[in-house]
Amino acid sequence: MSFLTFADMLRRATWRLPERQFLHWSDRGRTITYAEGEVLSDAVAGALAELGVHKGDRVGIFAHNGLDYVMAMFGAWKLGAISAHINVLQADNLSWFVQDAAPRVLIYTGDLHEVVARNRPYMPSVQHYICFDGERPGALDWNALLAARLTPPAVHVDGNDAAHLSYTSGSSGKPKGVILAHGPTARATHCIAERLQLTKEDISLGPTSLASSYHLVGNLLPAIHRGACVGVRARWDASTVWQEMDRRGVTFLVANPLLLGELLSSCRAVGRKPVALRFVLSGGAPVPPELKQAYQEELGVPLVESYGQSELGGFVALGYPRLEHSAKFAAIGPELPDREVRITDEAGREVPIGTPGEILIRGGVMIGYHNLPEKTAEALRDGWLHTGDVGVMDADGYIRLIGRWSERIVMNGQVIFPRPLEEALLRHPAVRYACVIAQPDPHAGQVPKAVVELHPGAEATPEALMEHCNTVLGAANTLRAIEIIAHMPMTPTGKIGRAELQARENQRSVW
Repeated sequence: MSFLTFADMLRRATWRLPERQFLHWSDRGRTITYAEGEVLSDAVAGALAELGVHKGDRVGIFAHNGLDYVMAMFGAWKLGAISAHINVLQADNLSWFVQDAAPRVLIYTGDLHEVVARNRPYMPSVQHYICFDGERPGALDWNALLAARLTPPAVHVDGNDAAHLSYTSGSSGKPKGVILAHGPTARATHCIAERLQLTKEDISLGPTSLASSYHLVGNLLPAIHRGACVGVRARWDASTVWQEMDRRGVTFLVANPLLLGELLSSCRAVGRKPVALRFVLSGGAPVPPELKQAYQEELGVPLVESYGQSELGGFVALGYPRLEHSAKFAAIGPELPDREVRITDEAGREVPIGTPGEILIRGGVMIGYHNLPEKTAEALRDGWLHTGDVGVMDADGYIRLIGRWSERIVMNGQVIFPRPLEEALLRHPAVRYACVIAQPDPHAGQVPKAVVELHPGAEATPEALMEHCNTVLGAANTLRAIEIIAHMPMTPTGKIGRAELQARENQRSVW
């Protein structure tokens, strides 16, 4: 068992590399060293303690990516408090998340002040509000609190203690708060740093939300293990990001397939990759094999795919930062050494290699869902985390995802998973997003229906897309309908709102 905490990780990196760049905030062009990060996070811990934050309390953060955001996290962790993250895209649902997490303190950015003020009557747990961007009515000034340089109290925190509360995407249901502990997540991210071959010379850039566990385990913590420079950015513009990466010598980007597709377009427009880029890491959604192929063949850069869940505090599987044979483009990568992965049938029996089954994980997973003991017990059965994902493992240990068990479509008794159909649609140059859902059918029970959003300015008809799928999949094309919509519903974490699309389809289908 690992007893290392996130604050221990920062202290160790500071001890080794005090003058090394720790954090770079792209939006403000602000950089601090590891030594400065240690001092600033101590000041945050001292200020929070003065406001009555104790071990086990939640510190809510409702903010855009930034250097101060990271310092707020470390300040809370040094007190043994839990950083509770609310995505800024959930502004309309702020009071629900705050009521669920029940933080003692809520920290936010100035542009969100009106949202916070409007919801105050519905957030009774919050005793103090802090604004990153200066004093606001009813809110303390973050910078003034840090300027006091209050000494934090000595608090015993170990690897078993809770550290991080973030919410699932809600792509297939109501979001659930996931609580991660220090030790297992520290160990998992050490393994991730090893798999990615990170060194102190690396420079990252992370434009995905700090409110997600993906940013925690893909960007922030692995880089700290190695004393690398962590880049955070709130505003995304592919052309601007390309220029920054080229100028600053960014060696790896932590993003999702949509952002990586846009960065690839910028590379094509310029005619080359950013000069120091050695790999890109993708998470949060399946990667089309064609995107991996394009990065590898056009840029000579491996697109490393990760597969994880909020419940893990790490990844189930992760690729290598190396050029792969094209036969592996549809797979993610092997499991990591901090946990065990099994592929099982519905009775929990391990299936042969190459046979689809549910993915189960043992070792170093979440403490549980916040205030949801029944959901926790359901997910953590017999010592294993039941992911609800269906996948296949090959003889090399590479895992390929097929889909969520809950998303399966049963047509005339045949079980169909959306992912192969979605990947076929994404191979069409006009298709930006594709989501295959179940359309109720009076004869077959259910049939697969695709909902598609096209790239801006692109044109295609449902008939043309169906013909494309027939060409790609042949007899394996089980699609029965295609609908083109103007804008795909998305969750705050950047995933397609599958549950919303399915609910809409169920309401429309009246036999």
